[in-house]
Amino acid sequence: MEVLKIATAGSVDDGKSTLIGRILYDTKSLTSDKLEAIENTSKKRGYDYLDFSLATDGLVAEREQGITIDVAHIYFSTDKKSYIIADTPGHVEYTRNMVTGASTSQAAIILIDARKGVIEQTHRHFFINNLLRVKEIVVAINKMDLVDFSEERYNEIKADFEQLMAKRDYEDQKITFVPVSALRGDNVVHRSENTPWYQGETLLEHLEGLDLAAVSNVGTPRFPVQYVIRPKTDDHHDFRGFAGKVYGGELSVGDEVVALPSQTRSKIKEIYFHDKKYRTASRRSSVTITLEDEINLSRGDMLVKAGDLPTIDKQFTATISWMDTDKLVPGKKYVVQHGVNKVLAKVNTINHKIHPDYSGIEENVDGLAMNDIAQVTFKLNKPIFYDKFKNHRTNGSFILIDTQSNNTVGAGFIA
Repeated sequence: MEVLKIATAGSVDDGKSTLIGRILYDTKSLTSDKLEAIENTSKKRGYDYLDFSLATDGLVAEREQGITIDVAHIYFSTDKKSYIIADTPGHVEYTRNMVTGASTSQAAIILIDARKGVIEQTHRHFFINNLLRVKEIVVAINKMDLVDFSEERYNEIKADFEQLMAKRDYEDQKITFVPVSALRGDNVVHRSENTPWYQGETLLEHLEGLDLAAVSNVGTPRFPVQYVIRPKTDDHHDFRGFAGKVYGGELSVGDEVVALPSQTRSKIKEIYFHDKKYRTASRRSSVTITLEDEINLSRGDMLVKAGDLPTIDKQFTATISWMDTDKLVPGKKYVVQHGVNKVLAKVNTINHKIHPDYSGIEENVDGLAMNDIAQVTFKLNKPIFYDKFKNHRTNGSFILIDTQSNNTVGAGFIA
């Protein structure tokens, strides 16, 4: 079954957790003990409704404050699809969490409080999804019950958001607007009688109808070698296979491939999944590949289709989301983990800091603090094989690791 990854974004009290809880409730995805806990807690608090935010705000601190402070991943399925929803915090001080949640998502739900409309945080949420090349954006205009399900108010917010859309630099995004009330369930899973003026799909209907291939930034086939398989058995004494995961497009038996970094050419001889042979390895499948020629490949090397090579270089420029309390400064060294590869890198220059509210850039920056986003140039101690992030989300992204603490301190997207 297809799996659609979705990131949520919204300001404090816009209703992200309530919306997700409502989806789980209306699709009958809540376990009986979880539903009972929600009912009991709602009664204790004196609510005359079920507080669906309790379905996702799992940390004690979150429940006490009534806010989301960490990324929670929620899993559920319908007859058509399986879903993974990243419930991310909306506060500016948790920008890094929003980046983490959206970095692997194919779709995003941006919530807007119908009473407040488009605010500064909305700019930030849209910017991050634009930066991370999320193709499918659903703008859920929530709490429509608090504005009497006003079509006029809905159209005002839609017009304001369309002005924001004009500032983006990624034109492949599709934007869909849905008026909802997460608390009451209007247009979330079931169509609402309170919005006869709205002729579109419900939120879930729209998600159910998405073509996963169309919303995925597929790119071209990349096969990083994770392990070289050499069985020490009499039956397979001459077997030499390369295990890894296919990113981007498909690889098939007979495809001419180039091994990196040696740039030696060969053809795919066999494709195995466990003990079964296949003609084609589909995107994101974990397989073992054998080649027609004896090629020296090891962990961290890569197989790509001939005529479709990535960039091979010891330097690149990337957009960085900084996640550490210690500043990133020019001259400091970090480990770049790019797929399987780990390479020592030095910060060459901080070109400029990017204001994620579309207010411009800031030059002459001497360091990056937590939650800053900036364009940074790195020099590496050996070449890596990369694509631009806009062309290949997997092979164009990396993480930065502190050489002393071994902590992940940043996420990068190659420009």
